Amino acid sequence: MAELIRIDDPTDPRLDDYRSLRDTSLRKSLESAHGLFIAEGEKVVRRSVGAGFEARSFLMAERWLAGLEDELARAGDVPCYVVSEADAETITGFHVHRGALASLRRQPLPTVADVLRHASRVIVLEDVVDHANVGAILRSAAALGADAALLSPRCADPLYRRAIKVSMGAVFSLPWTRVEAWRDAMEMLGERGFTTVALSLDDEAVDISTVP
Repeated sequence: MAELIRIDDPTDPRLDDYRSLRDTSLRKSLESAHGLFIAEGEKVVRRSVGAGFEARSFLMAERWLAGLEDELARAGDVPCYVVSEADAETITGFHVHRGALASLRRQPLPTVADVLRHASRVIVLEDVVDHANVGAILRSAAALGADAALLSPRCADPLYRRAIKVSMGAVFSLPWTRVEAWRDAMEMLGERGFTTVALSLDDEAVDISTVP
């Protein structure tokens, strides 16, 4: 079971995983250096843990403990930092109205071959640099029945907190990876039998429902 640790000093270094969550530049550096990402809210925490990501720690106010009692019981030897709601806002830089946060370990990205192995419909994102847009696209792709997603190297991080939130957790259910050899991506998909269809807002565009 997770160890409940009550902290009343928002500058405590044990809370560094959760610091300044709205500072995108800082978070990119910190999360990359430590191989972590942040899940926000009870449902997203549950989905991330359920997808097999290992928790480094949890952070929540006292009144949110009961809602995640079962997850904390299964978490093993992991700290759960309990702070006041005011301190949570000081630490993270915003009002944590969803109550619970978790710091989780990133996993190595799957290979393109693994992601495509059982896929028949794939969404491809090229240089989508806004985290919210990446999350929205992955959520929509999952809803429309896509089997996987491929991202160019410059795309925003799907495991950034805002991308996860906007995706409604789809980043944990839709297989995805990055394609480093991006110039060859379309040719590679063609060789694997995929037909490439580009999305367009043009009035003359073909309705996507008519595409085989």
